[in-house]
Amino acid sequence: MCGIVGAVAERDIVPVLLEGLRRLEYRGYDSAGIAVINDDGHIGRVRAPGKIKDLDAVLAKDPQKGHTGIGHTRWATHGKPTTANAHPHLSRQSVAVVHNGIIENHEALRREQTEGGYEFTSETDTEVIVHMIHQCMANGKNMLDAVREATTKLEGAYALGVVSNTEKDRLITARLGSPLVIGIGIGEHFIASDVAALLPVTQKFIFLKDGDVADITKDKVTIYDVNGEVVERPITISQLTADSVGKGEYNHYMKKEIHEQPNAIAETLEGRISKKRVLEGAFGVGASEIFDEVKGVHIIACGTSYHAGMIARYWFESLAGVPCSVEVASEFRYRYPVVRNNSLIISISQSGETADTLAALQEAKKRGYGHSLAICNVPESSLVRESDLFLMTRAGPEIGVASTKAFTTQLASLMLLVIALGRRHAMPAHVEEALVSHLISLPAKIEAVLALDDKIKEVAKQFGDKNHALFLGRGTQYPVAMEGALKLKEISYIHAEAYPAGELKHGPLALVDANMPVIAVAPNNELLEKLKSNLQEVSARGGQLLVFADESVHVEAEEGIEVVSLASVDDSIAPIVYSVPLQLLSYHVAVLKGTDIDQPRNLAKSVTVE
Repeated sequence: MCGIVGAVAERDIVPVLLEGLRRLEYRGYDSAGIAVINDDGHIGRVRAPGKIKDLDAVLAKDPQKGHTGIGHTRWATHGKPTTANAHPHLSRQSVAVVHNGIIENHEALRREQTEGGYEFTSETDTEVIVHMIHQCMANGKNMLDAVREATTKLEGAYALGVVSNTEKDRLITARLGSPLVIGIGIGEHFIASDVAALLPVTQKFIFLKDGDVADITKDKVTIYDVNGEVVERPITISQLTADSVGKGEYNHYMKKEIHEQPNAIAETLEGRISKKRVLEGAFGVGASEIFDEVKGVHIIACGTSYHAGMIARYWFESLAGVPCSVEVASEFRYRYPVVRNNSLIISISQSGETADTLAALQEAKKRGYGHSLAICNVPESSLVRESDLFLMTRAGPEIGVASTKAFTTQLASLMLLVIALGRRHAMPAHVEEALVSHLISLPAKIEAVLALDDKIKEVAKQFGDKNHALFLGRGTQYPVAMEGALKLKEISYIHAEAYPAGELKHGPLALVDANMPVIAVAPNNELLEKLKSNLQEVSARGGQLLVFADESVHVEAEEGIEVVSLASVDDSIAPIVYSVPLQLLSYHVAVLKGTDIDQPRNLAKSVTVE
């Protein structure tokens, strides 16, 4: 969600901080700021609501320079996006803090600190942290010990970057529940909430664990664990480069990532299939033994990942003969679900840091529901570390807030898991071989859909003056319709809802008129004739239909009915293929609407707070 960057070096680190913040823009934010220890020993702080360009404009009038500093992009939780609420926060011009996460006991701490003479200048929960650290230092502790003591009094989640003009060549960082990495340089070190922020300056990273506190100078990094013991955390060499997170020839990250899907899916399958069989070793050490015990699966996820789980439910039950439940993670963690014995808890998240999904997994483990498996795009993430098994989607960096290639690679990964479990239940060998063949064909099938880009761009013009839309699907295509509706509302701000097509007559049909376009996905499957009847219900009431249909399906284009034909595809992989034209439709509608496609308003890429 929010983004952190920090540095301690021999060189002026203001350009490093600003470039790091630019590379974190994809996470979603509504204000930004930096604080550096200037050569005269004072903390120079510059903040601005809005985008990094707005911060640049303020810096042009109030330039800063220093060798130690921190920066932040804030997504508003406590308090509106104003200059006063923007990070970094200061205490008595001596200590500066940036913070990701939420401090749940901030109100009690604020009352206590106000009584102690501290003045609050913001509405944020973060400001209690900087005052607490200052108070500890005023009582004689150095900055490291002050941060360690302060964090023991915080309830909630945090990733912190702390600097002080009393120890100007030192940067302290700490994490609990929010991601944070240390970048290793030569004679300089960095911190960030995401490796993408630091790729221009290093490819060597240390991933902190929950409870860690790190003492960082330009020459040394010392890490203390939750018990206060000095520990060594491994250095990871990132395979990403600064160029790999650029837009290349595309105008938007979202368009680039839509077109990266054939390669991303090929990468997801690489090395996990041999002789038309899924290799169980791909899921981690001990996977086969765990799978032998599984009698059912329980999927927990949020947003787009939840839609992937809903599609997988059909696969688990119809292809593998394995009972499957799917639940929104934020609901799962606050109720008392009954989970089958010997269930496999599957958590799905692009970032692996989604707060609700991570908390739901931890709750499931606490209640002893069974073994856990994560499907994730970030190998160093908290979700992966918390799970018994994991399968990386290998989608590569996904910068656009609206998920595209992460979604389709999650589906490909889930199908691999369906096959691995299915061979122990209702799936004969010849079905596995057929499914594997269909998976292998996916990159080419998606390339064929991408070739329809110009056609879909033309169709999108029908939505230029629309404010509402309905999406319809049946069977596995119902969650595809849900994902299509989510994409349209996320980036074009058109109100869109999805329904199982059979539900039309139970209420939604009342909304249908010439101003309510209806988008349907119609692969050639056993529910096709049922779907056609539903489409006739829309047409008979003057609704404007856009149908993405299998080329062998006889849905005729006529007045009020636009048809985009897709090459025939097996029903098992149809949800993956039919998701792509809906992504393209949403993208082109958003371009027409002139919205901020990669950073839609009010949204964040990685939702690391509840």
